[in-house]
Amino acid sequence: MGSDPLPRFRPGTEVGRAGLAALLADPARALIALDFDGTLAPIIEDPAQSRPLPQSTSTLRALAPLIGTIAVITGRPAAAVVDFGSFDQIPGIVVLGQYGRQRWQAGQLTSPPPPPGLAVARDQLPAVLGGARAPAGTWVEDKGDALAVHTRRTADPPGALDQLRAPLLRLAAQTGLRAEPGRLVIELRPDGADKGKTLQDLSEEISRSAVLYAGDDLGDQPAFETIRRLQSAGQPAIAVCSRSAEVPELAAEADLVVDGPEGVAALLTELLRAITAPRR
Repeated sequence: MGSDPLPRFRPGTEVGRAGLAALLADPARALIALDFDGTLAPIIEDPAQSRPLPQSTSTLRALAPLIGTIAVITGRPAAAVVDFGSFDQIPGIVVLGQYGRQRWQAGQLTSPPPPPGLAVARDQLPAVLGGARAPAGTWVEDKGDALAVHTRRTADPPGALDQLRAPLLRLAAQTGLRAEPGRLVIELRPDGADKGKTLQDLSEEISRSAVLYAGDDLGDQPAFETIRRLQSAGQPAIAVCSRSAEVPELAAEADLVVDGPEGVAALLTELLRAITAPRR
């Protein structure tokens, strides 16, 4: 494959280049894990209409028999993401929803019961938003195991998020939940629901030749931290940022930066090309 098998996608770090080389050298034992919104699917106003780019899904389907494990790690409910992406048509794919609390695999969904504090937060949230004078356009997405307060539809989305941050932090503390910021959203979710731990656990299920993780948002930072720990321990790994104007700081933490979901789709296509290219 030569010294630079993916000339369009050359990692900016030495450890990233080593991780990519290890993945291409032994794809059958590799783990490719991907966020959903902002990585496989473009961010849109109505999350219920979110769909991955067709190029990504078709390429994942072609990669499935070649890669040890392909996983989607998302804050959304696992069953919803399987439906949105038609991932039930990709053999062997693992979908880890609610930041890893839920696992869908081979048509089976496993999920622990939600903590009691979540029901309390659900009941109190309207009053909290009313007391904080949440601007028009603020809306709540009930994810079952989490509550996401979005400000994307308000007149001043960043300002609205700042206005609601303190009240939501107090509500989270009172109900034993975590308040996690994202792209114009603050999410109340159970403690321990973490993409970093989920990625770590997934990487340890079997011996891995390499681990690739791609994400776009602040909720992906724990997974990037896991990639760094794996690299420090000698495990070939690479962190890929799906770049956005809303979370520019994540790019500084990545080994490789691509231009949004279109860039992720192109990267997956190039991985498929390199893996299936005749060996010299």
